[in-house]
Amino acid sequence: MPYLTEDYGNPSSLHSPGQVAKAAIEDVRARIARAIGARTDEIVFTSGGTEANNFAIKGVMFANRERGDHLVTTVIEHHSVLETCRFLERHGFKVTYVPVGRDGIVDPSDIEKAITDRTVLVSCMHANNEIGTIQPIREISKLLKDKGILFHTDAVQTVGHIPVDVRKLGVDLLSASAHKFYGPKGVGFLYIRRGTRISPFIHGGNQEHKRRAGTENVPGIVGMGKALEISISDIEEEMERLKRLRDRLISGIMERVDGVRLNGHPDMRLPNNVNLTVERVDGESLLVALDMEGIAASSGSACSSGSLDPSHVLLAIGLSRDEAYGSLRLTLGRSNSEEEVEEVVEKVAEVISRLRSLLP
Repeated sequence: MPYLTEDYGNPSSLHSPGQVAKAAIEDVRARIARAIGARTDEIVFTSGGTEANNFAIKGVMFANRERGDHLVTTVIEHHSVLETCRFLERHGFKVTYVPVGRDGIVDPSDIEKAITDRTVLVSCMHANNEIGTIQPIREISKLLKDKGILFHTDAVQTVGHIPVDVRKLGVDLLSASAHKFYGPKGVGFLYIRRGTRISPFIHGGNQEHKRRAGTENVPGIVGMGKALEISISDIEEEMERLKRLRDRLISGIMERVDGVRLNGHPDMRLPNNVNLTVERVDGESLLVALDMEGIAASSGSACSSGSLDPSHVLLAIGLSRDEAYGSLRLTLGRSNSEEEVEEVVEKVAEVISRLRSLLP
């Protein structure tokens, strides 16, 4: 709040109010760096995860074009990665999309097989935003270490939720978004390992050490820093608490409802993620009915955004289009309790039963 009111200076200005703002964002830069095992000058603030992913992929590919024109990613990446890759394909770059198994996890050997002598970058998300599967990032990084290939991971779903250390993961670039760990919307950061060759994504002034032009979102950055500080203060305890709630939510629904299947790996998944396929139920109808019961849920299909296409992630792990349309995603958070989980189990079972009774 102070940076929305009293301390409203532009951090690029030399006057005292500007330097107060500058000091605030540099303090946050240092705290974020410590939180993920990075150096302070390796953190660049962005408008969120989408910009960070665009910056990492486009910036590296254009900066290293004389070295090669090929990048490797997976078929279940976030749209901000997949659409960036398609943009690069339209500009002469080559992209290999590696498949995943039924459990939603990529085999590192498939990444290795996709590499050519023209490969510049591999981009693989740390954890999937729909089915919650956690990818073997460390194992992939070991394969790339001696090949001179840069490695980017979209960690939007993991920073603030599970321990993230860029050195242990072995990545060169890592994307994060504040609102995923209870910070403000519209702000995020990109970790860029020192020495990584990357071109600016947004051109203009000399902000962010000439890597990202534009006046910094000071209140957003300060809020992000505080949110991350709170999130990692008890991360191990919160992980265990959420795992217990997650597992109870899964088992409770499966015990009450037949024709329900868990999507993604049962153990190698985010502690707060539940993604189920529910047979004989339309996903959109299920979401609307749950919303009327006070339960905010998601589906694999993007019906609410006007798209009739089923989730590309669910199709990639082998679900049919009908199965993908009947998916249910529930995400737990800090404010959720055991009592709420039991309430959700009961209401989900009731809603599914009611919807099925309306079928011919």
